[in-house]
Amino acid sequence: MNSLDDLKALVMRHARGRLTETGIPRVAIMKGEATTGPLLGLYDPRLCLVLQGAKSVMIGDQLLHYDAGRYFIAAVEVPAVGKVLQASPQHPYLSVSLALDTTLIASLLLDMPPVAEAPIGHGFAVSRADEALVDAWLRMIELIDHPAEIAVLAPLLEREILFRLLQGAQGAMLRQIAGADSRLSQIRRALGWIRDHYAEPFRVEDLARTAGMSASVFHRHFKAVTAMTPIQYQKRIRLNEARRRLLATSGDAAGAAFSVGYESASQFSREYARLFGAPPLRDIGRLRATPEPTELA
Repeated sequence: MNSLDDLKALVMRHARGRLTETGIPRVAIMKGEATTGPLLGLYDPRLCLVLQGAKSVMIGDQLLHYDAGRYFIAAVEVPAVGKVLQASPQHPYLSVSLALDTTLIASLLLDMPPVAEAPIGHGFAVSRADEALVDAWLRMIELIDHPAEIAVLAPLLEREILFRLLQGAQGAMLRQIAGADSRLSQIRRALGWIRDHYAEPFRVEDLARTAGMSASVFHRHFKAVTAMTPIQYQKRIRLNEARRRLLATSGDAAGAAFSVGYESASQFSREYARLFGAPPLRDIGRLRATPEPTELA
């Protein structure tokens, strides 16, 4: 067996339901025994390594596929539509994830040779994991069987995993997430403002000032990082939040629309149906009638 097979067997033994918190800070296990329809969610900065099965994710106008031995990494908070493409009870979808700690990445970079800042690109990507990265993950997950060792060894292994990522194909993107003055970090500040004030209108010029850029430069970099315009990003946040509220309450579609910032209930219904494939009440009825998960893990 290779390290990926060993890691898959270990994760299979420890997986409990769809999402398993491991007791290791920022580390989780995902398991799915069936393919899914579109799952909506907001990815925060994280690494997700697939061990078995396959998944796709649509971010803006970008569609990415990843399967066993590949990892998805997001360096910014982005709304996404994901699907589990390969999974069954006999061969479930399995993955491990690590929430990215920007402070730890920054401290790690202090011990590495400096490199020139790369041109800004998407704040997310898929790459193949090399043996060194998989081996570091294997040793991390082995700690679940040795909880007394987690406090001492998990920080060292997290540091090694991040080091392997920085040395890999997405190292330039990961470097930008840790730099307070990098273009990526400036865009993240604007993303944070939109998420905190998603129900409020905004002017792109004001948002650009938040990021410390001119409006034209900001718009170009925002689209490069998120694969969306600022308005499209806000709409995704609004629609995701409206869907969450409709699922959690017995409210009507118009009330949900106005609560997330829409001024027109009909426009809300059109954009909701375009994203989720059905008008609000029909979509919510379908979701309540099925045990299938409704949000990305």
